[in-house]
Amino acid sequence: MIVFYILTFVCLLLSFVKDRKKTKKALMIGFKKFRKILPSFGLMVVAVAIALPLLPPEFIAKTLGQDNHWLGMLLGGSIGSVSMMPGFIAFPLSGVLIEQGVPYMVIAAFTTTLMMVGILSFPIEQKYLGTKVALVRNVVSLVITVLVAVAVGFAFGELMI
Repeated sequence: MIVFYILTFVCLLLSFVKDRKKTKKALMIGFKKFRKILPSFGLMVVAVAIALPLLPPEFIAKTLGQDNHWLGMLLGGSIGSVSMMPGFIAFPLSGVLIEQGVPYMVIAAFTTTLMMVGILSFPIEQKYLGTKVALVRNVVSLVITVLVAVAVGFAFGELMI
C-alpha cells in the first residue's frame, strides 16, 4: 500500500512542477468535494462502528459454518453486502472465521461482497453517481462475487462437478 502512497506523492510533485496553478486548483476542487462527502461518509462509519459489535465473529462463524455451502454463501454474501468495514479488519476477521471452520467459499462471498457491494453506501453512490450507475455497479459486483465464491469453492474442493 505504501507504494501507492509514494507513487501518488511523486505524481503530485510532478504535476506541481509542471503547472503549480492547475495543481493547486485541482487540489482545492478535490478538497471541496471531500468536504462535501465527509458528513455522509462519517455517518456511515459511525453506523458501522455501532453495528459491528452486534455481530461478533462467533455468531458469524456459527451462522456461516453450516454444511450447506450454498446457504452459507448466500448468508455470507448478504452479511457482507450490508456491512462495511476496512480491509485491515475484514481480512483478519476472515482468518478467525476460517479457524472456526467457515468454508473458504463462504469467506470468499463474505469478503468480496464486503469490499464490492454496498447496500449501506448505495444512497451516497446514488447521490453522486446516479441511480442507474449505482445500481449497475452493485449488480455487476454481486455477479462477480458469486463467480469468485464458486471458483474458490471448486479450487478448495468444497464444490464438486
